[in-house]
Amino acid sequence: MAKLAFTTRPELQGKFGMVTTTHWLASAAGMAMLEKGGNAFDAAIAAGFALQVAEPHLNGPGGELPAVFFANKDGKPRVLCAQGSAPAGATIDAFQKLGLDLIPGSGLLPAVVPGAFDGWLKLLADYGTLSLREVLAYAIDYAEQGVPVLPKIAEFASRVAPLFREHWPSSAEVYLKGGNPPAVGEWMTNRTLAATYRRILDEAEASSGDRLRQIETARDIWYKGWVADAIDRFYRNETLLDSSGRAHSGLMTGDDLAAWSARYEDPVTLDYGRYTVCKCGFWSQGPVLLQQLALLRDMGLSDMDAAGPEFVHTVVEAAKLAFADREAWYGDPDFTDVPADVLLSDAYARERRALMGDTASLDLRPGSPLGRNPNIAAALAADGDPGAIGHYWSLGEPTVTPMGEARGDTVHIDVIDRDGNMISCTPSGGWLQSAPVVPELGFCMSVRGQMFWLDGDAATSLEPGKRPRTTLSPSLAMRDGEPYMVWGTPGGDQQDQWSLLLFLHHVEHGMNLQEAIDTPAFHSEHFPGSFWPRARHPGKLAVEGRFGARTIDTLKAQGHKVQVGGDWSEGRLTAAAKDGDVLKAAANARGMQGYAAGR
Repeated sequence: MAKLAFTTRPELQGKFGMVTTTHWLASAAGMAMLEKGGNAFDAAIAAGFALQVAEPHLNGPGGELPAVFFANKDGKPRVLCAQGSAPAGATIDAFQKLGLDLIPGSGLLPAVVPGAFDGWLKLLADYGTLSLREVLAYAIDYAEQGVPVLPKIAEFASRVAPLFREHWPSSAEVYLKGGNPPAVGEWMTNRTLAATYRRILDEAEASSGDRLRQIETARDIWYKGWVADAIDRFYRNETLLDSSGRAHSGLMTGDDLAAWSARYEDPVTLDYGRYTVCKCGFWSQGPVLLQQLALLRDMGLSDMDAAGPEFVHTVVEAAKLAFADREAWYGDPDFTDVPADVLLSDAYARERRALMGDTASLDLRPGSPLGRNPNIAAALAADGDPGAIGHYWSLGEPTVTPMGEARGDTVHIDVIDRDGNMISCTPSGGWLQSAPVVPELGFCMSVRGQMFWLDGDAATSLEPGKRPRTTLSPSLAMRDGEPYMVWGTPGGDQQDQWSLLLFLHHVEHGMNLQEAIDTPAFHSEHFPGSFWPRARHPGKLAVEGRFGARTIDTLKAQGHKVQVGGDWSEGRLTAAAKDGDVLKAAANARGMQGYAAGR
């Protein structure tokens, strides 16, 4: 068992409440809700809206929201799915007529319905206690008064500044003051977004004095009122450059917004010793963490050095098999026949585990549950060529480089209150660098549609009304039948690799939450990427520089294509747990933005 000699920060402990997020401004907003008398859901909502302003390169109001939570009033874990679906006009035929074989990673074409706003407000109405004005207050203040520009925001804005100046003027209006990207240390505002929220609040409060009626009015304004109208006009009338190298108009309409709403579901679960791990459904990549756990059960992980080659090799080979199944079988269960029970069964795990050897696999090897033949033709055909617009670097999800260097990704929130309510959320989408700003509103849409394949036989083939298979993947664990821990990380395809490491370090290696986060981390890029241009790098293994030479040399000898990144380059994990009446929390020091708060 490996234990760190030190941690970057203490594991927080208290009995009142814990809020941990990927930006200190959001953690402060969430903690303020708890101090105000709100519960875990109020805190998460306030933190979520704050993150849209503090990290606009990583999430925004036009994005999406998956969450897994435990509310005392339910007495069981639940999932909130606020992942928007494909527009009615988004068909394979429509893209083929445009001469496209991949959905672009930026621009207007890859938009899906913006789900985050409805998800947050549905959660507020059903589980929160505070008013809409109270949970929006911090986001509005940050948007009006400004947030400090951190290095990654400045980097992103600088990279896309030519794109904004030449092709996306509405984005230049918001993010390029005087035509120049913001510099580190400046304060960045978004007063158009603040005005949007203020108008929604004023109209909602004018409609009724009742809290729930106000929330419902705000939802109607967004999806059936003037917000939807502004989105509809922009997507119908503008023709703008995207990552295909050509200009296109959008497919999303006001009717798409009006027909959609967030919903609750039961989580997909797997038992692992004392723990039951709960994830979002197969419309997400969440179950891939469960498949990895099923493969790794009873493999003696607790006896392996967490920074040693045996542990790294074992976990990576399990990841390759699980993610191959993700590519072959995962998709929106409303449209796709997912063999869910088999994929998570003990018998299937034993069958797949037999494929794990002492050398690194270089093949993509999905299984054949129920004797069905996997279809990964689209994934194998994608060549990963970024094409003509690569110099704008507005492509796909802003995740990590092949070297594991964090270029940004998305955001994450974990909250537990003193009554034991807990929630894990991974909001994302609406990235400033990936879609043009709707000028009247001050924000842009999600480009999550790029995750569909234009192959009618693929599990994630494009269909109107279908949810893209999102990489967003919050986690919750029960322990001995009681709600215990929430955790997660940004990172696209890496989310369920880094989240797995935190869980294994905590459960198998006996580390506290901060130790589990600070332990040297790694990830595989062996399987096809979920984002345009859908690249695959067989055998590639990115590791932090803190791994020892023996570990790295051994992994290379086993056939892994090891690339050594920075010492602190992997993941942005946060976590919170309830151990009896003691609450605990931790946050990642990587990137110097994430913080836990609590007492």
